[in-house]
Amino acid sequence: MTPSEQSPDQTAPQVSVLIPAHNEADYIAACLASLFACTLPDGLQGEVIVLANGCTDATAYIAAAQKPRPPWQLKVLDLPEGNKLKALTAGDAVARGNVLIYLDADVTVEPALIGQITETLFNAPPRYASGTPQLTPAQSALTRAYGRFWMRLPFVQNGTPGFGLFAMNRAGRARWQHWPDIIADDTFARLSFAPNERIKLPSHYHWPMVEGFRNLTRVRRRQNAGVAELSETYPALMANDDKQKLPLRHLLRLLCSDPVGFAAYALVSAAVKSPLFRSQQRWTRGR
Repeated sequence: MTPSEQSPDQTAPQVSVLIPAHNEADYIAACLASLFACTLPDGLQGEVIVLANGCTDATAYIAAAQKPRPPWQLKVLDLPEGNKLKALTAGDAVARGNVLIYLDADVTVEPALIGQITETLFNAPPRYASGTPQLTPAQSALTRAYGRFWMRLPFVQNGTPGFGLFAMNRAGRARWQHWPDIIADDTFARLSFAPNERIKLPSHYHWPMVEGFRNLTRVRRRQNAGVAELSETYPALMANDDKQKLPLRHLLRLLCSDPVGFAAYALVSAAVKSPLFRSQQRWTRGR
């Protein structure tokens, strides 16, 4: 396992972006291009570390072929095992920044977001941050309706959910050692911080939702299983969960304003309880 350095500027970075990538050849170039378009405050330097784990496609090759520009450096770790949690631990071992940003390989960021995260977390006490998510346009009509309704839920609107992108400083990352072998790594990270330690920033990132009824159901089931596993394995973290049950009056307002979206969301929610959509996979993307 040898990191491939892709920048002549070897100045030690203060910001590290870690991207776990398993067979993401169709997405990794756009993800990296959006990062390299970001500026950092006060002349700080940044590094992007692509954690290509167990890839059978050209993910690592495509990533290594991208050309960063200052203030960015690029490393690609080509890891033989397809395991996101082990890839994150390997990435943490080589990351040099004080600010650690964890980004899905199919996500793109707007130019101001990384700078906003850096300003918020740099030289701060333990803190967690994310941007404001936006869904990328879906091909499936059901996914579009489901996603439209889901994005209006209070947890997404008012919380700092961190799906697709979350960040913390070194002081926050010191709260645990290796990433635990659990389903909901993003929820584990978020709940390792109290609500008043989590910060949602105004700049956007763009996140794709899985396509179609079956994939939505499988992913939703996996999310529920991840939360249940986390509650059983790390019960103390659940005290940091500020996700509240949706009040009936709020639900009725959403129903009246978007009955099609409500129907899509209700259909998937009901299907999650059916044994027809069970999967043995601990990680489900559904593309």
